[in-house]
Amino acid sequence: MKLYDSEWAPSPRRVRIYLAEKGITVERVPVDLRQNEHFQDAYLAINPRGMVPALELDDGSVICESAAICRYFEALAPMPALFGETPLEIAQIESWTRRIEHDGYAAAVYVFRNATPRMEGRGAPGKWPPIPVISELAHRGAVMWSAFTQALDQRLADHEWIATDRFSFADITALVTLDFAERARLPMPAGYANIARWRAAANARPSAAA
Repeated sequence: MKLYDSEWAPSPRRVRIYLAEKGITVERVPVDLRQNEHFQDAYLAINPRGMVPALELDDGSVICESAAICRYFEALAPMPALFGETPLEIAQIESWTRRIEHDGYAAAVYVFRNATPRMEGRGAPGKWPPIPVISELAHRGAVMWSAFTQALDQRLADHEWIATDRFSFADITALVTLDFAERARLPMPAGYANIARWRAAANARPSAAA
C-alpha cells in the first residue's frame, strides 16, 4: 500500500493528520508539485486527474480524493471514530465537513488560483486544458472567507470542537483549510478569539505536525 503525497498541498496533509490520529502508518511516495511531477506520465498512470493524494492498494486498486481515502481507513479501523459513532454524530461531522469545504476551502482555492500570477492558465486544480484565471473569483473568495470565518467563530463560542464534543474529521478539515488560506494570503481576521482558542488546541495535538 502506497500513499502518493505532497508536503506542499493541503489535501494530502488532511490524510496525514487523519492517519496520525488513527495511529496508522502507510508508505509515502512524494510527488513534487513544484516540478509538475503530478502531470508526468508516471503519476498520471496512478491518477489521470493529476491530483494528490492517491492511495494505491496492494492489488493495484487506486483511491483518490482525501476524504475518500480517510473513509477507507475508517472502515478498516473504526476506532477512534473520527467520522462519528452515532447517527447524529456522523451527520454533524459530515455537515460541518461539507460546510468547511464548500465555504472555507473553496474560498481559499478561489483566491489562490485567481490571484496568483504563476497560476495563469491553471484556474482549476488537476490536469485540464488551459483554464484562464478570473480576477472576480478572487474577490468572491475573499467575501466568502470573511463570512465563513465569522460563522466558524460563532460556532466555536460554545463548542470546544467544531462538529461534536470530540476532535473529528471536521476539525482536521478546518485546520488544513485555515493553514492553506494563510498561504493564499487570506489571513484570519483579527478579534476571532474562539477560532484562536480552537486552533491552538488543534495545533497542540501531535497529529498537526504530520
